[in-house]
Amino acid sequence: MRDTAPPPPAAEPAEPGARRSLRVLLRSGPAARTVARADLQLYRAIRSAARPPALGIVSRFSMCGEHAACWLVLGAAGMAVDRSRRARWRRAVTAVGATYLLNTAIKGIFRRARPALEDLPALIATPTALSFPSAHASSSFAAARAYSAMLPAGPLYATATAMALSRVYLGVHYPTDIAAGALFGTIAGSAGR
Repeated sequence: MRDTAPPPPAAEPAEPGARRSLRVLLRSGPAARTVARADLQLYRAIRSAARPPALGIVSRFSMCGEHAACWLVLGAAGMAVDRSRRARWRRAVTAVGATYLLNTAIKGIFRRARPALEDLPALIATPTALSFPSAHASSSFAAARAYSAMLPAGPLYATATAMALSRVYLGVHYPTDIAAGALFGTIAGSAGR
C-alpha cells in the first residue's frame, strides 16, 4: 500500500525551526506571505551563487565581522591615530559595540532559526542557531553610520553591504535578517555620530 500523503512544498525549509518561522509568516496575511516567499526566493538565488574560489574569499571576509571584530578594531585604530577626534571615535566605537550587544539580546527575543534547506546547506558554522536580526548587518551598518562622520561614507557603506550580503551567500541568514539588521544598525549607529 502506497503512502498517499502529499509531499511538502519544495520551497519549504527542512529544519523545524525554520519551517515554523516560515509558517508563521505564511499564516500572517497576504503581505507577510509575499515577504516570506520573496525572502526564500532571494535567499535561494543568492545562496545558489556560491562557488569556489569566491567561497573562500567571502568566508574569510565574513569571518572578520564575527562579534563586530573588524569594526571595533577600526574604531580603536581611529581613536589611537586621530587624536584630535578621539572623543568622537570613542562615541562611535561604543555605539558599534552596544549595537552588537543589543542585537544579540534581540535575537534571543525573536528566536528565528537560521536557514536550513537540504539542497542549500549553510557553508560555514555559526556561534548560535539564531538568525534574526543579523549581527553582522547591524554592527556593519552601525559602524558605517557612526564612522562616516570621520571617514568617507561610500567605502564604509559598500563594505557594510558586502558584509551583510556575505551572510546570505554563505547560507546563514535570510535576506530579511540582514535588512532588519541594517535598519537597526543604521538607527543605532546614529547615536555614535
